[in-house]
Amino acid sequence: MSAEKPLTVLFMPESAYGPTNNCIGIGDVLLKRGHRVVFAAEASWKGKLTALGFEEDLVDLAPPAEDAEEQDAGQFWKDFIRDTAPEYRKSTQEQLETVTKPIWDALIDGAKYCEPQLKAIIERVKPDVIVEDNVIAFPALLTAGVPFVRIMSCNPLEMRGEGVAPVFSGLPATGEGWKEFNAEYDRTHREIWTAFNEWVVEQGAPPLPDLDFIHEGDANLYVYPEFLDYTVERPLGPSWTRLDSSVRETDEDFTLPFERGDNALIYFSLGSLGSADVELMRRVIDVLSRTPHQYIVSKGPLHEEIELASNMWGAEFVPQTKIIPLVDLVITHGGNNTTTEALHFGKPMIVLPLFWDQYDNAQRVDEKGYGVRLDTYKFSDEELIGAVDRLLGDSALRADLAAKGEELRRRDGLRVAADVIEKVAAK
Repeated sequence: MSAEKPLTVLFMPESAYGPTNNCIGIGDVLLKRGHRVVFAAEASWKGKLTALGFEEDLVDLAPPAEDAEEQDAGQFWKDFIRDTAPEYRKSTQEQLETVTKPIWDALIDGAKYCEPQLKAIIERVKPDVIVEDNVIAFPALLTAGVPFVRIMSCNPLEMRGEGVAPVFSGLPATGEGWKEFNAEYDRTHREIWTAFNEWVVEQGAPPLPDLDFIHEGDANLYVYPEFLDYTVERPLGPSWTRLDSSVRETDEDFTLPFERGDNALIYFSLGSLGSADVELMRRVIDVLSRTPHQYIVSKGPLHEEIELASNMWGAEFVPQTKIIPLVDLVITHGGNNTTTEALHFGKPMIVLPLFWDQYDNAQRVDEKGYGVRLDTYKFSDEELIGAVDRLLGDSALRADLAAKGEELRRRDGLRVAADVIEKVAAK
């Protein structure tokens, strides 16, 4: 669509960094094409989006505390992860009751609380198209009378199918354990899904698909490289467009603050949420300190509690999309953003999953041969050091990934996404 007839695009991302950064990347392309871009993000993002040129019309997902100080972006989920960290030592099936269901409970509470706010925002903003990057339905976005675009920036197992492993399970593609996991998901989630579906319908939105907490849109985008995707086993309908990667171009420039040595340079990040598990961060740092390589570490919100070794440099926040191209290997929690960004730049991974879809990404990367999945809390020192050595020494894998990364960058997912949003609005 020509900027001579600009659109008003309303984005509503989930409050965590991954979905918000994904929307920032796509929104930046739309902004540069002359469109008006408004973010109905969660209130802790105040000021961070206007600094990038967007409008903000923010929402609260819970009543603000009377004595609350200004929160860091995504603080709610940082606190949640910190408080539930002991549960991550359990199997994915056990986590359904103690991690996954409580996350859905919190998301449902937030959706219900902000429904009136979203209706008021839509009335003020008068969007031509609404874009949501989240895992849960907000009925106001569907009843606004304008095209609705869903972005799925978690692992695409979120779209279920008989030929693929259950979402959140991290189970192998062989089918082992699928039936038992699905039965436990039904047992733990049927009641809350039924009540949420009834509420969604009461707000005037269509019923939800069975045991899913979000609808498909008029157009649907998802972020996953073709060579990792599940579309052979579980094809998606014609409304779905794959973005092989979606890497924002808004991170500040980065220059290495130390002299590059002869050994490898490795990036270590457990994400803004996973890094709140300080004990785990310290364990990984201790093991890596005994290798000859150099490391860049994203220390996260509790950075003051994390001491780095002499072969490491790090900060609370680092410009990840500018750092990954410089390194030889990525050690990650397996969040969808970091996973797809590492592949976008052609880097192998060691994945230490904690919760949600991180297990699915870890399993897929491992079973497709583009990295190593380790048991996050039970790996031995030798396993981690061995995985580092093996991936750094696999020249065939590194060449293959470099070529695949070049192809992902050529496909230019950001602009593909912007094209889809413009096209659905034009209809």
